[in-house]
Amino acid sequence: MNVNLQHYIGLTIHQTDLLVSAFVKNNLAPLNLAPAQSLILALLLEQDGLTQNEIAEKMLRDKTNVARMVANLEGKGFVRRATNQSDRRLLHVHLTETGRELAQSIIPIYEDIHHTICQGVSQVELDFLHSILLKLRRNLP
Repeated sequence: MNVNLQHYIGLTIHQTDLLVSAFVKNNLAPLNLAPAQSLILALLLEQDGLTQNEIAEKMLRDKTNVARMVANLEGKGFVRRATNQSDRRLLHVHLTETGRELAQSIIPIYEDIHHTICQGVSQVELDFLHSILLKLRRNLP
């Protein structure tokens, strides 16, 4: 099947991702945080004590990249890493009080971003889009 480049879904998703990523980055700039760092903080706000591997799985990022981001966040005083007592290979990541406050300040920013991006799109359409994107993701190796 020949797909016109304009109708190639991968290109549309990529272009949308670029625009959304730039928008998120601009909105997070005052906090001096990269979008991926802010997502780590948000994940830990939902479930403190995740391992670096669990964070990597949830973010679909490689473990080395996540370890580097966590080390950066630790250097800024936003998280601390603790070794698992029963399996010393596992590092659990915990928010510090400063990190928790920062993570809580990120949530309204993401809510505003979500509101802006989703203007004019109904909840039914968003739910449908979400289900389609998950189907597309499952098709990938």
